[in-house]
Amino acid sequence: MRVRPATTTGELLAAAHLYDAPPRPEWADRFLAAGGHLMLIAYVDGDPVGFVSGIEMLHPDKGTEMCLYELSVDERHRRRGIGRALTEALVAEARERGCYDVWVGVERDNEAALATYRSAGAADDGVFTMLTWEFTPGR
Repeated sequence: MRVRPATTTGELLAAAHLYDAPPRPEWADRFLAAGGHLMLIAYVDGDPVGFVSGIEMLHPDKGTEMCLYELSVDERHRRRGIGRALTEALVAEARERGCYDVWVGVERDNEAALATYRSAGAADDGVFTMLTWEFTPGR
């Protein structure tokens, strides 16, 4: 397995089977052009089998932190350490970029995600509630 940053729209689109919905080329272009956006893709035999995306967030009194936005591993490749490797690679990249921490929101009953993040060194920071404003059904 090899993990490397996605740098082209083609790489993002080739990982379409790992996303929740079909990717749009114009959104992939914007993702790559946006400062602080990062996607690392895991490859096995040249095929994308997982990804982790992160977004740097900067605040005037805190500096920069990284949000682990999403992690996905192809079902056929789960339980082989790919999720942990992707998470560790994102954490290492955040450290290299000078971020003061990395955080991720996880549903409390998502045992697979919790185990993955804990195996990569994350610690529970307490109870978290997320509220959202939704504007457009289906994006």
